[in-house]
Amino acid sequence: MIPLDTIKAQIEQAVAGARVEIIRNDSPSAQHSLLLNNEHALAVAKFLRDDPQLRFDYCSNVTGIDWLDAVLKEKAKTKKVVDGTEKEVEEIVEKKRQGFLEAVYHLYSMELKHGPLIIRMRTGNRTDKAHLPSLTPVWRGCEFQEREIYDLYGIVFDGHPDLRRILMWDGFQDYPMRKDYVEPDDYEYEPTPHDEVLEKAKRHVPQEMQSATPDAGGLQQ
Repeated sequence: MIPLDTIKAQIEQAVAGARVEIIRNDSPSAQHSLLLNNEHALAVAKFLRDDPQLRFDYCSNVTGIDWLDAVLKEKAKTKKVVDGTEKEVEEIVEKKRQGFLEAVYHLYSMELKHGPLIIRMRTGNRTDKAHLPSLTPVWRGCEFQEREIYDLYGIVFDGHPDLRRILMWDGFQDYPMRKDYVEPDDYEYEPTPHDEVLEKAKRHVPQEMQSATPDAGGLQQ
């Protein structure tokens, strides 16, 4: 497998304007990845697939990630006067990070027998800038997986050939895999509520109906 920093350099040389950042993974797997800028992601994907040395011709899976607003602590060096002398000291600085959504692609080369190469893209935020370019035109296998991410996380993949819900029904209003998702307690879609679902459903049914027969609402225990 070609080193990640070499692939990064090859991308930036081959695709004018492309910006690539290496995202390190300090877990035991050490699967570091490449963060692509959205404007050039489709061109970068085509390069990764078509370059004779790379030939990443297969996308095995695409996953979504929801990153909430957070306060990150970073080490920073600043100059301060200590005992009348200016010294460089290391301090912990807190920085606010706006939340965003992310799509992560695992690529392999079936032709050259190497991989995985992990690439990722990030949305501008979690609300009105939740768009990313679809990579389905490059790797056909991304189609259903991008649809799943759209369905469960709310990322809109521009250029996708058939972007519609794949697990939830068309009238569903939310995104169940978001970290701030609030599970409904009315369960209008549940024909035979039971256990915890039954207890939640009772909150939306008048007291006099809660002892009715199943035909009158299905809430009898």
